[in-house]
Amino acid sequence: MTAATVLELWRYPVKSMRGEALTAVALTERGLAGDRGFALVDRDTGKVASAKLPRRWGKLLDCRAELVAPLSPDQPPEIRITLPDGRALSTGTDDVEAALGELLGRDITLAIVPPDEPEIEREWPDIDGLNLRATETSGPIALGAPPGTFFDYAPLHLLTTGTLDHLRALYPEGRIDARRFRPNVLLSTPPGVVGFIENDWVGRPLAIGDEVRLRVTNPSPRCVVPTLPQADLPRDLGILRAVVAHNRPAIPALDGVTQPSLGAYAVVERGGTIRRGDPVRLLDVS
Repeated sequence: MTAATVLELWRYPVKSMRGEALTAVALTERGLAGDRGFALVDRDTGKVASAKLPRRWGKLLDCRAELVAPLSPDQPPEIRITLPDGRALSTGTDDVEAALGELLGRDITLAIVPPDEPEIEREWPDIDGLNLRATETSGPIALGAPPGTFFDYAPLHLLTTGTLDHLRALYPEGRIDARRFRPNVLLSTPPGVVGFIENDWVGRPLAIGDEVRLRVTNPSPRCVVPTLPQADLPRDLGILRAVVAHNRPAIPALDGVTQPSLGAYAVVERGGTIRRGDPVRLLDVS
């Protein structure tokens, strides 16, 4: 049955930076072509920079990254990074790492290959219901993503308009915007279909268009990032409070631990080209 249509496609060429909207893109088992192809690595600690520790890396969300040339198997992708002051710098130039290091106050390298045992640092706000509160932790970057990538959990993140509408009803004071949650694929669900829709898709196969086949693996755990300011969106801890209060499904990838979640992660069982407007069908479990 048709469950939704593809409304928006988003690629984030540099981890934790804002990304670019697409009309069509190739999809493989490693996610959307060019997605999270780069990340910053702190030369002092060896850890991967992530806005999940906003006191150190929150300014990454003030930067925007986009591919400027077609991907080639023979050479690294060329990325244009637009800084908060409007300067646009390209990867492969001598000044891009220096400019980012100056912005962040850290000695960084712009990496295309993760460290051998990549870690990120996370802040857990002081919010009732979080498993960890008012603390910072450090741990593995990825719990289910393809080896050698910069993804958290899985290579594809899905979110529906019905879920966003439901969250708006639960927290009308907030500016609930898909950009806060950084989906790869924003799916438009039929009018009246609301709730935390993706929870019911876990374990189910999805077909997108005529080519792509996905399997939804788990609800998408939520951290401090959706609460942070980016572009014209203000800081708002109330968004995470609302998710914590209303949606804490068990996360299969975390051995059944309940976590505040919104949207879902998926793995790619058959790749192809995904396009805005493609129909999305829920398939029977084989």
